[in-house]
Amino acid sequence: MITVNPFGLAGSGLGLRRALLPALQADVPDNIDFFEVSPENWVGVGGQLGKQFRRLTEHHRFVAHGLALSLGGPAPLDTAFLRELKQFLDQHDFVLYTEHLSFCSDEGHLYDLYPIPFTDQAVKHVAERIRQTQDLLERRIALENASYYLQPPQAEMDELTFINAVLSEADCHLHLDVNNIYVNSVNHGYDPVAFLHGLPGKRIVYGHVAGHDREPSGLIIDTHGQNTIEPVWNLLAEAYRCFGVFPTLVERDSNMPPLAELLTEVERIRALQKHYVYCRSADGMKEAAA
Repeated sequence: MITVNPFGLAGSGLGLRRALLPALQADVPDNIDFFEVSPENWVGVGGQLGKQFRRLTEHHRFVAHGLALSLGGPAPLDTAFLRELKQFLDQHDFVLYTEHLSFCSDEGHLYDLYPIPFTDQAVKHVAERIRQTQDLLERRIALENASYYLQPPQAEMDELTFINAVLSEADCHLHLDVNNIYVNSVNHGYDPVAFLHGLPGKRIVYGHVAGHDREPSGLIIDTHGQNTIEPVWNLLAEAYRCFGVFPTLVERDSNMPPLAELLTEVERIRALQKHYVYCRSADGMKEAAA
């Protein structure tokens, strides 16, 4: 049995990209329990593409993972976008909205995700913007731990302490990206398992696995353009062991393979989930018999 979280999410999911629509219109495989889209790519889309998208959202569970809200940015929140976003989420009955713990705009859009300084002031700034977002959307949101390539300036705390402080101050959920933990651990030299164990497991609403590219210098770039590697799968298994099974989704944004190849990763998530549900059930029966 796979546990269903308070948002009705369970099992294994896949990031919906337009290249996958033809195959999914013909049939949605049973091992895809939910889909994720970036709302910026779908708000206001009409015509035949909009109709295809609507047919999927009418019959399958969806979550929204934002790209452009810039929760850590200095410019005022884009309240016009948030009103449009709320209408989109309500129209398609999305069960959850998540965003990155980063910023991507100031007076204009910067077209990338940048790290926020790990400071007390930044904690308060981001938490206030999260509360404002939740008020406008009339729902709690989740934050994804983001990848970054340069250490934020003027840091007063480490990344883990910063994430925990923001989640606590804003009282929001955690969208756990396992690949981002691995990427940052290699690029910045920390123990990914110790980092994982320091996160608040009770706040996790769902997770990501993804692939990445490694530069000749050894730097890892979070491209979502390759298959998930074994250390990331091992880290996901450790997350299930530590926190219990949570819904998990495959992200793929470039170098897109056929749907059948993506489904092998979706099925691997499902197999891991079943394994750790069984392990926990077995441990529970042993404790009851003791």
